Amino acid sequence: METTELLKKVRKIEIKTRGLSSQIFSGEYHSAFKGRGMAFSEVREYIQGDDIRSIDWNVTARFNAPYVKVFEEERELTVILLVDVSASGEFGTQSQFKKDLITELCAVLSFSAIQNNDKIGIIFFSDKIERFIPPKKGKTHILRIIRELIEFKPENSKTNINEALRYVSNVIKKKSIVFIISDFMDKNFDDALKLTNKKHDLVAFKIYDPGENELPEVGLIRLQDAETGAIIEIDSSDKSVRKGFALIAAQREKMLSESFAKSGVDWINLRTDRNYVQPLMKLFKKRGRKG
Repeated sequence: METTELLKKVRKIEIKTRGLSSQIFSGEYHSAFKGRGMAFSEVREYIQGDDIRSIDWNVTARFNAPYVKVFEEERELTVILLVDVSASGEFGTQSQFKKDLITELCAVLSFSAIQNNDKIGIIFFSDKIERFIPPKKGKTHILRIIRELIEFKPENSKTNINEALRYVSNVIKKKSIVFIISDFMDKNFDDALKLTNKKHDLVAFKIYDPGENELPEVGLIRLQDAETGAIIEIDSSDKSVRKGFALIAAQREKMLSESFAKSGVDWINLRTDRNYVQPLMKLFKKRGRKG
């Protein structure tokens, strides 16, 4: 892509998403995330009404009197975008590809982070870790992330959620807010979700296109798996074929929903043909109430 064209695209996304980040996160970002990162501050004597779970038993034994650990809210959070760049992102039957929606979402989250003086980093993954841009602050850093999202070309086409979650757990030592943004065209990653969510505050955005859940009635069509290259021909005019296709999609959705529930991970579905502002606001309001 020519530099001039790239800069125009970056600027267009910046203008759109900066406004949206203010709209979506006005008052919600702080309540949804701040306070979830707590840093040890000091030890003091127990006062009636203190939570007994905060008692420091070592200090209590040493001084023969109850002492509690005091924690304070960390003023600066680290946000990590864990972004699926596998080949299935290059799919869209409506107004945009899944990849375009992912780019916008990442830009919104990035601007929200810097508006709140937080660091943000990004990890691109396929069935391997494709690139890691470490967390930093500042508009220059955000614009670099947006440029990478627009221009980045992965080496591999498949997806490995386990590998991505394992990497973020190993590399990011400080407890962070981790947004995993993917179509989740993978399986057997329940344990990795659980482990990552114990170490970090994991939030999942499942990106999908309605064409993945429902076949149009257009006669004989060829379907190609973007990640494996496998091609099949099906007759979409056959009602039972369309019904079977929708059933498989519904089963996949049910299994994914159960995986997130078992792992305690907050998540939402985001469609390529619908506005994402309301679903995001709803999710973060819900998190704010939980917090």
